[in-house]
Amino acid sequence: MANTLLSKTYNGGANYANTANTATVYTTPTNTTSILIGFTISNLTTSVISTDVQVYDDDAAQTVYFLKGVVLDTGSTLEIMGGNKIILNSNDSILMKSDTVNSFDVVLSLVEQT
Repeated sequence: MANTLLSKTYNGGANYANTANTATVYTTPTNTTSILIGFTISNLTTSVISTDVQVYDDDAAQTVYFLKGVVLDTGSTLEIMGGNKIILNSNDSILMKSDTVNSFDVVLSLVEQT
C-alpha cells in the first residue's frame, strides 16, 4: 500500500461564481483511501462570509454537514481540523459553499493510500 502526502487547493476566488451551487473541493480517486489531516479556509473579501462544508459519502450515497453556517471575518483564515482526521473512501468528496461569490480559498492536507 503506497502512501502519498498531498496538498490540494481550491481557488474559490476565481472559480466560485454562483452561491446556489456547492463547489467540489476534492474527490478521492477510485481505488484510493484518503486521510484528510488539514483543512484551511480563507476569506478573500472585505466583508463577513458564511460558509458550509459537507462530506459526500459515495458508499451511502448521502451528503452530510461537517460545518454549517460558519462565519469568517473579513480577511480571516480558519483551520478546521484541529487534530481530527476524516477518512474518505473511493469517490467520496469534500464540498464547500459560501453566501458570497468568489469569496474563499481552500487548502487541504491529506494522505492518499493506494
